[in-house]
This record gives sequence, structure tokens and C-alpha cells, in this order.
Amino acid sequence: MGRIIGIDLGTTNSCVAYLEGSEPHVIPNQEGARTTPSIVAFTDKGERLVGQLAKRQSIINPKGTLYAVKRLIGRKYQSAEVEEATRRLPYSLSSAANGDVRIKVAEKDWSPPEVSAIVLQKLKEAAEAFLHEKVDDAIVTCPAYFNDSQRQGTRDAGIIAGLNVMRIINEPTAAALAYGRNRKNAETIAVFDLGGGTFDISIMEFEEGVFKVLSTAGDTYLGGEDFDQRVMEHIIAEFKETTGIELKNDKMALQRVKEAAEKAKCELSTAVETELNLPFISGDKTGPKHLVTKLTRSKLEQLCDGLLERTRGPCEQALADAKLTADKIDAVLLVGGQTRMPKVSQMVEKIFGKIPNNSINPDEVVAIGAAIQGSIIKGDVQDLILMDVTPLSLGIETKGGTFTKIIERNTSIPATKTMTFTTVQDNQKMVRVHVLQGEREISELNKSLGVFMLTGIPDAPAGTPHIDVSFTIDANGIVQVTAVDRASGNKQEVQITASSGLTESEIQRMIESARQYSDEDKARKDKIKYQTRLESLIAATQAAFNEVQNLIKPQDRQTFETAMDEAKKALETADSEELKIAYNHLDLASRNVSNALMQQFGTEQKKAEIPKPS
Repeated sequence: MGRIIGIDLGTTNSCVAYLEGSEPHVIPNQEGARTTPSIVAFTDKGERLVGQLAKRQSIINPKGTLYAVKRLIGRKYQSAEVEEATRRLPYSLSSAANGDVRIKVAEKDWSPPEVSAIVLQKLKEAAEAFLHEKVDDAIVTCPAYFNDSQRQGTRDAGIIAGLNVMRIINEPTAAALAYGRNRKNAETIAVFDLGGGTFDISIMEFEEGVFKVLSTAGDTYLGGEDFDQRVMEHIIAEFKETTGIELKNDKMALQRVKEAAEKAKCELSTAVETELNLPFISGDKTGPKHLVTKLTRSKLEQLCDGLLERTRGPCEQALADAKLTADKIDAVLLVGGQTRMPKVSQMVEKIFGKIPNNSINPDEVVAIGAAIQGSIIKGDVQDLILMDVTPLSLGIETKGGTFTKIIERNTSIPATKTMTFTTVQDNQKMVRVHVLQGEREISELNKSLGVFMLTGIPDAPAGTPHIDVSFTIDANGIVQVTAVDRASGNKQEVQITASSGLTESEIQRMIESARQYSDEDKARKDKIKYQTRLESLIAATQAAFNEVQNLIKPQDRQTFETAMDEAKKALETADSEELKIAYNHLDLASRNVSNALMQQFGTEQKKAEIPKPS
């Protein structure tokens, strides 16, 4: 088994790490940064940009710049979250044939896992370049409160990116691994994970290398993006009140406001006041309008107070599920970039009665924990054991449209549990097994994971057949369901593998497409590299040639001029291979010119040194 990397696929930023011996290290990306913006852009020229390059051009290309895509993974188009996203996001969303959300850009419908795969592919390439070896295996994290569809979508993203996803683990669990790996004393900790798009709270205990998750709760649509949105709405409303101009329908202006809001929010983590200055944001008959305003930390906290309060409920639920009170928690670990906001620490202290711990970089701790989990699986780290839980209950729909839970939430995984059901009609030949995930008593209010039919049931009065329905949930939190009729032995099972909305054939097509893009990206980079080298060589040799061309033999001059013409033409139309050939020809021709000049000057010098006869 080769090296296993750990990847935190974030809503706003992503990070990749590995273990060298027993020490974890964050891998810098191709630009040298330790985190990578989870942004993908498609330009009018047909280029695909990822990370910081995509973020830089977002203002001039709002419809083609895809961000916060993680929030769309595993969701249906007709859902409250996607409806909210449609109002906020500058790019277009639509419905797939199966009802899943799709992103319309560059004359193509993209699935959220496919877009996320582009970010993962960049992280994979960064790891390979840094480690100087091929990397295939990875641990990928996801929010603890992700349901099965969202976990499958995350796994599919990894597969499309060319990764062998060894395990999907929860972000708070990964963070706890990083925090507690070298601690000797037994502790019960709460991991408060408020990232760019999601919020999780997990209660864990660890002792002598055993990490056990007691409970988890959260909100998969609460994060830094919502804090940015509150600031944006305040700025836009204030601008309208001052100028009468509505910015909501101007996508380019909105993108500028979004960037300014995010920057101001971050600055207010350390400052008490900041200024937003956006010149020429709009205009009317009286001329251009500039957006200049101040934002204080107290105003930011006022704007986001409702969002912060939304973290209280999951925290209290997690404590109750773990059968603990706040005073039994030894430490609270802060994870996720949004926890840098001072008011978040104050909120955590209010809930748990203690100052939270922020000893590990909140942007990197999850990736580090994932890398540690990779070394546990590989066997390099043998003194740590991880025991996680399922965040949501699993069960089936029963008579009257009610939801019968088979595996309760916060059950340790992997887990298997069986429950016996029967028919509701005489001589019923088949039963419909509708698999659900959630906590509501009514089936339709929970998440549907799939439906299958168990057929061939022998004739019998209602209530006589015994049908055993078994749920198995693996260490990744992915579900398999089996139904068996005891009398006939007939069996039907389904692994909920397509619940991300992608079939196996679609995934394979996307893998091939990702490879194609990867090859195209490599070819484009190679072309740019050789173009740059050739441009430099042309400039340097042309200047030198102009100075000494009268001293060069006609034959050498002709060879050089031919190579120079070839090089200039190659810059306009050639691919990387032709650019490379043109570079080599010009380099050789310029060397021949240099050699000829050196020989000529050497001969003239020797003649000058011969004394004239007296």
C-alpha cells in the first residue's frame, strides 16, 4: 500500500496533508499556499481555473465561477436549501432527470460531485508534485451531519478525481484525532466545527489511544457563507438607502460586494472597525456611484446574532444524546475558519462554561486528522483506534406512512441491526421497502435513500409472513439494506450507492472526462512553459544577433534567421511539442553563431599577438 493522504474538502477552502513518520504535515498547493479555495471557474476562452486563480477572476466572471458547491452535494433541486442557494448564487442551477441539482455553466450541466472532483484533482496533483510520487489513496472528510446521499456524493467526487477513497470520516472526528493523538490523560471533548458552509458539534471521549464518538449533531446549511450573506445584505440595503440604487440584480456588483463582505468579516476578527471601499460600483443619471462605508465588530455581531444562536440547539442536543452535562466536558476544540470570529468563542464559552481551545490551526486540523486516519488504516500508526457514530437514524416506511427506525442516530459504526416485519394484506405477493434517513415520525418528512421490491412471498393471511429487514452501515457511514422472506428464502438487497444522483456509468464517464481535462490542463501548462522559454530566448538572441550580425558568416546568419522565423511562427500557432522543437532549433542556431564568433575573435586575437618582422 502506498502513501495515504488526508483531504479536507471544504465549502470555502480545502486542505491536504500527509504523515512523515509520526509527524503530520500540510502539503502546499502549486501556488505555495497551505489551503486552496474550493472554487472552479470556466472562462469565455474555454479555460478551466481552480483555486486562487479561479477566485481572482470571479468579479469579471460571476456566472462562470462556481463556489460553495459542497452545499449542493446530495441535494434535490426541489429543496429549501437549493431554493435559498438559487437566490444567492450568481451561477445557474437546474434539475436533473432524477430531481438532483445540477449546475449550468460552459454549455454543460455539471453535478456537484463532478465540480468538487476538480478541486480534489488539484489537491491530488499538488500532493504528487510535493511528494515526488504517484498518490492514489486518500481519506476524505465530510461534515458529521451529512446524510447518506451527501456522503455518497463526497465519495463519488473522490472517485471522479482519480482517488481511491479509503474512508469517509467526519470532520470533527478528524479534528479530534489531530488534537488528542499525543495526549495521555483521558478526556471528554466537544468539537465545535463551524466552517464555510456547515456546522457540526461532536462529543467524544478518548483514553489510551481509543477515540470514541458519543454523539453528533449539526446543521448542514449553516456556516461562514451565511455570515458573509448577512454582511452583504446590510451593505446593499445601506447603499440603496443612500443612493436609491438596487444592486441585487447586478451580478458583477454582487460579486464585488461579496468579496468585500468576506474581507471585512475576516478583518473584524482582529480589528474593531474596518472600511469597505468599492469605487464605481454602479451609476445613474447623476454619474458613477461609489460604495464607501464602515463596519464595526459590534455591528457584525448584531447582524449575525441569529446565526450564532442557531449553534446552541445542536450543542444541547449532542450533550443530551451523550447523556452528559456541559460541566462534564474537559475541553472544547474550535474547528473551521468561522470560529476565528471572537463572538463564536464567546458563544461557545456561554454554552459549555469554558474557554475553547484553538491550539491547532482551524483551517488545517481536519486534513491533519484525516492523514492520521490514513496512517491508522495503513498500519503505520498502531496505538490509535477510532470509533465513530451515524449522525441520523435509518429505517423504513411502514403502514400509514410512518417511519420505523431500525438503526438509531449516534449508534457506533460499523453496525448491523435487523427488525422483523410482515404483510398488511391477505396473499400479498410482494412488499415495497422504502429506505429512509432522518428523525421525523412521518416518512415523507425524512430523506429517501432508495426503494426496492421483495417479491415471491408465498400466499398467506395478512400478518403471517416474517420478513427480516437488515441495515448495515459501514465505517464510511454508507448503508446497505437486505430484506429476506423467511418462508421462501427469497432475498433482495440494495447498497445505497446511487443516492448521490450519479449512476455507475455516469461516474465512469466523469472519470474519463476528468482525465481528459487533466491531460488538456497539462498540455496547456506545457505550452505556456515552452512559450515563456521561447519568448525569452527570442528576445535574448535577437538582441545579441543584431549587434554582431555583420561579423557572422552568411551561412550561419541564414541558419539563425530561419530558426528565428520558425520560432516566431511557433509562438502563434504551435502546440507544446512544436514549441519545444522550435526552441531547440533556435538554441542550437544561436550556439553556432556564438561558436563562430568566438572562433573568429580567437583567430583575430592570435594574429594580433604575432610580432611583426623588424
